[in-house]
Amino acid sequence: MIDFQNSAVFKLKSVSNDAFEKLIAPIFVDGEQIICSYQTIRDGVVFTNKRILAINVQGITGKKKDISSLPYSKIQAFSIETAGVIDLDSELEIWFSGLGKVRFEFSADSKVSLIGRIISEYVL
Repeated sequence: MIDFQNSAVFKLKSVSNDAFEKLIAPIFVDGEQIICSYQTIRDGVVFTNKRILAINVQGITGKKKDISSLPYSKIQAFSIETAGVIDLDSELEIWFSGLGKVRFEFSADSKVSLIGRIISEYVL
């Protein structure tokens, strides 16, 4: 599992939902679908209608991948910070029961408010 307490912050940009589909489709449950996907140079985050999947590509070759499943049912709270004039990045912080805080940093053109609405639909 990704060490969310001590790892570097993700800097994510929106990508096609096809970017990680082949990798994560085998672990989907019945009725699970990708809502939106984000990627750094190698790592990524996928929001489905059931959970958040954090993908950590490891090693020099990138063949080894760690996928952490963060179910919406374990979210206790979340915080959104939109991009500003000087601070061009948006941030999403999520507090999970039993895990603690997970932080994702997005590029300015990412629609973090949309992600907040998606999380709200499945948590509230």
